[in-house]
Amino acid sequence: MLLTGLVCLAATLPPARAADAYESYVKNSEDFRRVKQDKAWAWQAFPGWTFMPWTYQWTIGFTKDSGHWSVDHGYNGAFVDRDGIGAGGVKTGRLDWINQFKLRFYVDHAADKGLLHLWDGNAVKPHLDQLHGTGVRPVPLNEATRGRLQEHLRKNIAAVKGSPWRAAYALDDEPSWGHFIHPAMWQVTDDPAAYPRWLREVYGDKAPAREKWISYEDLRGRLAEWSVREFDASPLMDQWSFNDSLWANTLGGLVEFANTLDPATPCGFVGGQAPSAFGGYDYAKLMRKVQFIESYNLGSSQAIIRSFNPRNALPAVTSLFHRSVDDSIWQVWYYLAHGNRGHIGWVEGWFDGLAPKAWHDKVAPTMLEAGQKIGPLMSGAEWKHDGVALYYSHASIQLGWILDAEAHGKTWTNRNDDARLSSSAHVRQAWENMLRDSGLQYNYLSYADVIQRGIAPGYKVLILPACLCLSDAEARQIRDFCHRGGTVIADYLPGLWDQHGKGRATGGVLDDLFGVRHDPGLKAGDVFGNQLWVEVDQDANYGWKTHQEFLTNQNTAFKDASGFHRAVRALPVNTSNRHGRGRAVLMNLSPQFYNAYRTAGAGPAGQREVFMSHLRTAGATPWVRLKDAGDLEHGYEITYWAQPGAPGQPSRTLLFVGLNPEISGTDLGGGNSIGLKTATIPITLQFTSDVRGLRDERTGKDHKTGREFSFSWKQNEAIMLSFEAP
Repeated sequence: MLLTGLVCLAATLPPARAADAYESYVKNSEDFRRVKQDKAWAWQAFPGWTFMPWTYQWTIGFTKDSGHWSVDHGYNGAFVDRDGIGAGGVKTGRLDWINQFKLRFYVDHAADKGLLHLWDGNAVKPHLDQLHGTGVRPVPLNEATRGRLQEHLRKNIAAVKGSPWRAAYALDDEPSWGHFIHPAMWQVTDDPAAYPRWLREVYGDKAPAREKWISYEDLRGRLAEWSVREFDASPLMDQWSFNDSLWANTLGGLVEFANTLDPATPCGFVGGQAPSAFGGYDYAKLMRKVQFIESYNLGSSQAIIRSFNPRNALPAVTSLFHRSVDDSIWQVWYYLAHGNRGHIGWVEGWFDGLAPKAWHDKVAPTMLEAGQKIGPLMSGAEWKHDGVALYYSHASIQLGWILDAEAHGKTWTNRNDDARLSSSAHVRQAWENMLRDSGLQYNYLSYADVIQRGIAPGYKVLILPACLCLSDAEARQIRDFCHRGGTVIADYLPGLWDQHGKGRATGGVLDDLFGVRHDPGLKAGDVFGNQLWVEVDQDANYGWKTHQEFLTNQNTAFKDASGFHRAVRALPVNTSNRHGRGRAVLMNLSPQFYNAYRTAGAGPAGQREVFMSHLRTAGATPWVRLKDAGDLEHGYEITYWAQPGAPGQPSRTLLFVGLNPEISGTDLGGGNSIGLKTATIPITLQFTSDVRGLRDERTGKDHKTGREFSFSWKQNEAIMLSFEAP
């Protein structure tokens, strides 16, 4: 009877899902294994806000007077370089100076320069022809190279390991498997078996045979003629993904080797670039292989790093280029409010000979407050979001570059500044700013995390920003999230290509979820209207100055009544479909125009309502806002953190009110503001429920229980509060 019952039960169960080779790859591959990223360990090594001058033009020497000046001005960190490390230790007595003044420091180029970063300064020409070719990286990633890198680490770590003030090791500055994120076509290794082996891991028994290593030029001429069903960028995108994986695993191996030499100190790299098809900047892989990172604020990299930083465990910093007193003060508060652990300051023009310039005295109070007061309050704090997630699809970033670069024709080899141009970067920026301007905070979710663990119950809304490429494994998790009650919002062309950049023969992988059908016969001329697959001719707008110019110059894309460009002209906009207990919305609109609207003021920024209304319906609403905010307050942002508190003490919420202006930077650094407001204005902070034990951490003032609290806000600084966690 028992056997019969089991047979009957088996007959009623749905058939087992066939094994998915890609899902197995993401769940089990070395490519996605984390190095040690323990929170308590990392915070002990790098415990608070640290400003580390990169002493490029440090003309005041390493003396008693310069040490006191540094400490008195809030420059509580330092750095040493591999050029300053010899057989007898750090030259010029700098380590003694660091130890005397208790300056936490990182070691730059700990694995030397010229192996992970191939170029010396701006000398691009030695490898430029090779970079665009399909040969092998001039310094291939192989056992010999790894051995050389390890020897540099061994020497440089030994030279500083005796200092109690070491905080981190940086393998290299601006490392890349190419040159920054400049278009690169070469293979990163000279091992002929490595790529076929990787393909078998990713595809399983259906691994394609790749006869040769190809270039973008091999695809470019077919982009205009291909329909979605004919489209196949997989030979190129697989190459890039392979390079990314071998690169990330090499960095991870070096990090773990550094840990064997000094188990107490995190290791990573500095000079990180925007998420890109090139250079190894797939942050879903990269953030699992480092314990310390400095990355420039390009292409949403700072928000992505914060999101992929497990429990805010790892020290993340960025560069500070001094442009003005107001801007430097704003940078400190902005990056504190977003969870960074400090700055690396570019020391250029800081001094007149032996005399520090006067501006240092003006920024010193902010530096000191960050290092001595606010930074320690952030110790161990973890980011809070409003149930909103933005999806990180690196395959879509890769395909996005392929589509964007078509406009350049044969001059694609000259494409730089991808973070300023790429459709994926502009779409991410628009979504981020629409959320922030609506009083909502978010996290990015990576394709790897979603495949491995699904989408956590704490999220109400999942946004798919220009997610052109989705695997079956990702689609299953997204569909399951919606079925359980979540809201999924896509802007345009979601999942019409798979994770390899191969067009799907039956339409988008999530068409059933959205209740639409994308015609697999779609061609470039059916999308937007520029005879390109993308919204903007980026060749015609290569040197754009304003978002308005970028989006309108020589642009024939169809502007919908909503004020945004329609993607597929044959499909309706703003389609909503029920799925299980949840809802799926296909906007069929690009949000890029919001980047222009928000710079025009609070009124035009209201155009975001066509997108944001769906988040309200899903229950993602602000729990704290500025009351009656208008043009004067426009661009404000509120960030919040959960602080567990000391043993026996109640947990608290930490809250910052700051400004979110436009931000500029280059592949050499920067995160400076554009259009910074500096006025001092009265504001009222309004909560949706009573707040208890509210304290202004900057002034020390305590407030009575309530829902509204008034402050005076200098807009290039931040209000920083704490209160009892609800």
